Amino acid sequence: MTLAATELAFRAASVALLLVLAVSLLSDFRNVLAARLGAAFALGSAAHAASYSIGVSSLVPVWHAPLIALSTGNIVVFWLFTRGLFDEAFRLRWWHGLIWAAVTAFSFVGCLWIAPGGNARFSVTVVNLIVLGFIALAVAQTIRSWSADLVERRRRVRVFIVCAAALYGGLNALLQILAAGSAGDVANTINAGVLACIVAAIACAMMRIDGADLFPASTSAPAIFPQPARSDESADQKLIDALMRLMADERVYRQENITIGVLATRLKIPEYRLRRLINQRLGYRNFNVFLNNHRIEEAKAALADPAQAEVPIITIAMDAGFQSLGPFNRAFKAVTGVTPTEYRRLKVNAA
Repeated sequence: MTLAATELAFRAASVALLLVLAVSLLSDFRNVLAARLGAAFALGSAAHAASYSIGVSSLVPVWHAPLIALSTGNIVVFWLFTRGLFDEAFRLRWWHGLIWAAVTAFSFVGCLWIAPGGNARFSVTVVNLIVLGFIALAVAQTIRSWSADLVERRRRVRVFIVCAAALYGGLNALLQILAAGSAGDVANTINAGVLACIVAAIACAMMRIDGADLFPASTSAPAIFPQPARSDESADQKLIDALMRLMADERVYRQENITIGVLATRLKIPEYRLRRLINQRLGYRNFNVFLNNHRIEEAKAALADPAQAEVPIITIAMDAGFQSLGPFNRAFKAVTGVTPTEYRRLKVNAA
């Protein structure tokens, strides 16, 4: 088999797997934002698999330019995907679409006008610096949010997906910046093969975990339904009771930058065990949601208290442990269905 045929086979395999992955995500989890972003990322990656080549060229066929532009814009989708994957409270905003459109449009203009005008090196360098920037944002988001995930298998798969995609995308961006000209058929065949292997590994990893673990059916905060303790779970129940005392009596959720590691130290148990207890016994999938529910319960009591009717909402939010008003408003509405102002007004009218 020639190099060209081998490269084509690798590209076709990557595109086929990515299309199947996108269809599967949309079919099973179309109502979950992270899954929709994952499907969009898979489709953009398919455009990358079909169009990518190492090296700088000033002549890009017209039919090729849209695929390259979509492939470039896909790095914005990747960043949004990592946010949705690790932050179940994440919501798309209008300016996210503007960022994607700007990156995609610049790549398209670069293919059809900037590069043919003799500035191919400039166009390719700028595009790939943008790619590296969004990869850095995605990795930072992963590092920041990873410890809050309470579902152990999901944590490992999520990190693998992000790291594999970031490593491949980062190395390709660096190659494009450093390549002085066409890298040749061998390099492009190797690149296509590596991409096919990464796509296959990600697909395999996703198939080995329950889809409901990776993409929850609902992103709303769960109610607390402790499971009844059996005789062989008495030790776990004692730890749960101790944890809830820390929440109710000491209100540790008010502490700034409180982490699951700090709570585990207070309870004198390994972090993995506390993570498992909060997930399996209290029904939480995310540590920040667990904290925020306690904070919101305190805020609800304060908002319903006639003696605190004149206390500013931001003061109540900060006292409960929130660092700013925006996250408090979003978390409060996700739990109660109304804004803090509306909740206070309803309680006043009902009194």
